Amino acid sequence: MSEANLEARIRRLEDIEAIKQLKARYAAYCDDNYDEEGIASLFTEDAVWDGGPMGCHNGQKAIHDFFSVSDQAVPFAIHHLTNPIIEVDGDRATGRWYLWQPCTFAQGNQGLWMAGTYSDNYRRVDGRWLFEHVAIKLRMLSPYQAGWAEVPMIEVPV
Repeated sequence: MSEANLEARIRRLEDIEAIKQLKARYAAYCDDNYDEEGIASLFTEDAVWDGGPMGCHNGQKAIHDFFSVSDQAVPFAIHHLTNPIIEVDGDRATGRWYLWQPCTFAQGNQGLWMAGTYSDNYRRVDGRWLFEHVAIKLRMLSPYQAGWAEVPMIEVPV
């Protein structure tokens, strides 16, 4: 194995680990009462956060503003992110993750199970990986008491 090939392989592994850390910080900020400053700092200026039924927000400021009130709608959430598939191509990358999230919606003080997938695009900016586009596809949003077999999807309260 050539030294250049080894360096490229190490760089790829370091990039994948940096992206995993980025996603972990995102989850931690979300679970810390949706820390809007922290969350927004993880996105490029021109980023898009597309939450499907939870809304689409274009630009770092719009993402910040959305998350600044999210803890009022969702006062409790624990994001479990698993099964990452990350592809790196230079200073850009894509990622797909599973989401499993117990949460509480303030409207009706309702405990819910949320599950879905994240499809992310990342961009390296000044040596740092950031989110360029985050899209969530909900597969399940079910009341805790009823469960997903009985009620697989409720409407997202606004």
